[in-house]
Amino acid sequence: MHPMHSAPGAWLALSLCLATALTGCRAPAGPDAGCVGCHRGLELVSPTHPGCVPCHGGDGAATEEKAAHRGMLGPKNPSDPKHWEATCGACHAQQLQRVRSSLMVTNAGIIKNIQETWDGVDGRRYGVAPLDGFGADGAPVRLEGVAELDNLAGELYRKFCALCHVGIEDNVSYRGTHAAGCAACHFPYDDTGTYQGGDPTVKGKHPYSETHAMAALPDNRVCFRCHNRSGRIALSYQGLYDGNNGVVPTQGGQPGPTMISGARNAIRIAPDVHHQKGLECIDCHTSRDLMGDGYAYENLYQQVEIACEDCHGSATERPRTEVLTREHGDPLRESRSYPRPVTLGTELLLTTKGRPYSNAFVEGGKVWVQGKRSGKLHESRVITGTPEHGIVGHERLACHTCHSRAVPQCYGCHTRYDQALTAMDWIKGYPTPGAFSETEDYRMAYPFPLALDQRGKVVPVTPGCQTFVTVTDPEGRPVQQGYVARYKGKNQLRFAPFYSHNTGVKAVGCAECHGNPAFLGFGQHAAAGDELAPTLLCERSGERPLDGFVTLEGGRVRPFSAITREGSRALDDAEVKRVWRVNLCLACHQDPKDPIYQRKLDYGKLEECLRRGRLASSRDPRTGG
Repeated sequence: MHPMHSAPGAWLALSLCLATALTGCRAPAGPDAGCVGCHRGLELVSPTHPGCVPCHGGDGAATEEKAAHRGMLGPKNPSDPKHWEATCGACHAQQLQRVRSSLMVTNAGIIKNIQETWDGVDGRRYGVAPLDGFGADGAPVRLEGVAELDNLAGELYRKFCALCHVGIEDNVSYRGTHAAGCAACHFPYDDTGTYQGGDPTVKGKHPYSETHAMAALPDNRVCFRCHNRSGRIALSYQGLYDGNNGVVPTQGGQPGPTMISGARNAIRIAPDVHHQKGLECIDCHTSRDLMGDGYAYENLYQQVEIACEDCHGSATERPRTEVLTREHGDPLRESRSYPRPVTLGTELLLTTKGRPYSNAFVEGGKVWVQGKRSGKLHESRVITGTPEHGIVGHERLACHTCHSRAVPQCYGCHTRYDQALTAMDWIKGYPTPGAFSETEDYRMAYPFPLALDQRGKVVPVTPGCQTFVTVTDPEGRPVQQGYVARYKGKNQLRFAPFYSHNTGVKAVGCAECHGNPAFLGFGQHAAAGDELAPTLLCERSGERPLDGFVTLEGGRVRPFSAITREGSRALDDAEVKRVWRVNLCLACHQDPKDPIYQRKLDYGKLEECLRRGRLASSRDPRTGG
């Protein structure tokens, strides 16, 4: 019988079946029948998330919109932190416990470092919201809510930084839009935060995720939405640099060549070699790097558990491994979504914290990394035993010290806080008095200065943060003019250890690090006898280099700006002069594989070489005498 001639009940059943086919929902009737009837074409979240009501709440059987939506959680985004316990956390309790205390959610590291830059720490720790958890040492930790941080540091975080925080929806930043909570990563927005899926009831509406399908494995576009400011690692990784940030029309009368959030232009530079090979952010970073491991860390370096040596080994040790024997181990669970899931008996690589990767393993005597989304296998070159990585004196160098191609550096950040204006407080949710504006003096990507980090490694550093602050009262009168906040007892600018995620196969040349004082923190300069005169200054830096943190005065190296992070510092006088002494060798021995670099420098032999050089230069070239 033709459907139009069938009984009304049969036609309704057929309609619901059609709606089910369009939406991917499993049941034509039951708790979600009303949802399916209206939201035809809506994408299925995933095979393991077939229903509407368990996540969104509401009355799925109702056929009238207001009745159906009554009691919904969200209603657009049930993963918002306000609903975590009743929605995502109801099924994913372990993940919720980890995420809640992760730096991605608490932003405790960002808030702490802003305090140190602007007002100084006050003995308490802050997060986006109050939290009782455990620190890196296992001791109980209390995070106060940043809404209670009633000073410039708190204001700056809430009005500038907080919009990138994953607990707050950003629906106003072009190419920076994202949802709040779990959906920030697993239900990505497009560049304008509009729905582009198959449900006509929300097609083109704002703000919604691009589709209703879950991204179990987020791609690089998700990371880019937040990690394109400050350190700009998402830009550097893909080979973008926003140094020409003046929105000047170029070819075709359009800003360009690439427009990103904040009306910034980005130009092309050499991308990271891992990006060139097709590796995405999640292929190196573990879920614990991103979602935390349950501890409330103070700084990013404490939470991130990966290192170059995990896959490439060090000069003396190959990558560490462990055979997977646990039937309920994390690698088995996490790899279920990979094209090639992990199996028992796989020899997995270990992170710096001794935990197994879920996509990096040894097979056939070689180290392999699987693209979690692509399934592509990438062979990882092991450097153990190679002469260029075993140079005596380089034991303290991190891998990215030599292999970074570019490090974004922003010098002379002049920040104004105007109490006559108002701005949105993204944490409190409403505008409050006080608005920030910024200008900068100079931006560069190469060369980059080096210093010792919190682990005693020589690494690149970048301004973090180099801020001159001006505060005006409600009548527009300056209260403070271009001041630099105190750090460790004195007013000084700061540099911070940094990995730019712009790695190259070819290392920085030996003569560059050993022969260019800018790499050691002297900034751009002019040499004059036994002194280095800085050439990049601003009206607030006096005679000190804006782009450096040490000077050479009367033949002595003198530090004047701080290197942040616990135990970090600039190279001292003796260390700098040892670096420069190697220039005498490099005149003849330019190959890093040269056997002389596998032995400790013999200063007696060095003097002998110099003596022979002086004698040779004093001879008459016509007679040899």
